[in-house]
Amino acid sequence: MARPEEQAAVSMVDTYSNFRDLEGSEMEGDAWIREYVNRSSPILVMAPHGGWIEPFTSELARAVAGNDLSFYTFQGLKPRGNDALHLTSHRFDEPLGISAARSAHWVVAIHGERTSDRAFVMVGGLWTGFRDRMNDALTEAGIRVEGPRTGLEGVNPKNICNLGRTGEGGQLEISEGLRRTLRTDPLELRAFVEVVRGVLAEMGQEGMGGGADGF
Repeated sequence: MARPEEQAAVSMVDTYSNFRDLEGSEMEGDAWIREYVNRSSPILVMAPHGGWIEPFTSELARAVAGNDLSFYTFQGLKPRGNDALHLTSHRFDEPLGISAARSAHWVVAIHGERTSDRAFVMVGGLWTGFRDRMNDALTEAGIRVEGPRTGLEGVNPKNICNLGRTGEGGQLEISEGLRRTLRTDPLELRAFVEVVRGVLAEMGQEGMGGGADGF
C-alpha cells in the first residue's frame, strides 16, 4: 500500500461524533474497511485506528495476534483525509469492534502516537497487571517507555480497550519514530512482537488460572 500524499495532522478533533455518522458519509470498502478474526482466545488484539489513520498499527496488531489471538482492525483507506475516520477510543462504537471486544476477557489496543520522531511506547489501560508487566518487559528489552501523556492514558471505562468481560484492558501508544523503525527493520519488528506476545502469554495464563491452552 502506497503512503497517502497527505501527512497526518499533529492534533486531531473527531470529524464524526459516532460511527453511525461516519458510516453515513464515508463508504465502506472505499474509505474504510473493518476486519475481525475470532479465534476464541481470552485476549483480543485490536487496532481501531488502523490503515492510514494511524499508520502501521493494523500491521502491528496483526503480528501481535499471530495465529492464536483474536484480531480486529478498523482501517482508513483514503488517499488523503484519513483523520476524518478517527473516532476517539472512548467513543469508538463501530458495532463489529464493540462485539469483538465484549467477546474477549481482555482487549489490548495498539495505537500510533503521532508527534514524536523519538522511539518509545506509552502503556495505558485499566489492566494494571498488564501495564506493570509490559513496562518492565519493554524496558528490559531496551525499548524506551514513557508515561502516557494527558488523554492517552486509556483509563476511561468506555475506552474500547476496557470493554472486555473483565472491564480492564491494555493500550499501547507507539511513537511515530518507533513505528518507522518497526516498519523498515524486520529484526526489530520481530523482537518487539516477541516482547508483547510474551507478556500477553503470561497475563492470559495467569488470568485464566493457568487453564488456557497457549493463551
